[in-house]
Amino acid sequence: MAKETPAPSHASVAPAEVVASAVSAVASLGNEVVLGRYQVAVERMNSHWKERTAERMGGMQQLETQLANVARQMVKEGISMVSFKPQGQPRSFEVGPGTKVEKIDGQDVESLIFNQWLVLVPTATKFRIVRPGDPKPLVIESIGYQVAISDKGKNNWSFIDGSGLSVNDLRSLYLTLPADLKLPPLEKRESR
Repeated sequence: MAKETPAPSHASVAPAEVVASAVSAVASLGNEVVLGRYQVAVERMNSHWKERTAERMGGMQQLETQLANVARQMVKEGISMVSFKPQGQPRSFEVGPGTKVEKIDGQDVESLIFNQWLVLVPTATKFRIVRPGDPKPLVIESIGYQVAISDKGKNNWSFIDGSGLSVNDLRSLYLTLPADLKLPPLEKRESR
């Protein structure tokens, strides 16, 4: 029988190249969405979050239909996405706990490991709104974030949009996140 070592008091921070990979993946996702390829956002949505959201909405078909309608509704209302980019300081966390067994002094010792990286990537998105009868479009800047998740060593990122996400939502998916986790701020303002 393996001895258990105590769980670490805090998970470690991702190496700079992992954080850079997450930020790059968020930028790439944003570029696709700005070009009107909204389906990429659906395809790259974190599978756990997508399943939970679909369950709340009555099934995967309903979720995909609603997400597809977002683009049409934006066009109908004269709203277009002008830019989307990472902005600000990302924060990383180890998630996806598991165990590994190692031989130490001839004995099997089980220890806690983390199998995934979770990176909070702050973003800035600009929307142009063309209002009937107003020749000058309104530009709104939305400050938000993406949650990027990947298995360690893979840099194959999936995403959760932070706009409708609470700390409790995120902690229910990733229980090992810090109890005092603070999410990046959300803000909308008119851009000059």
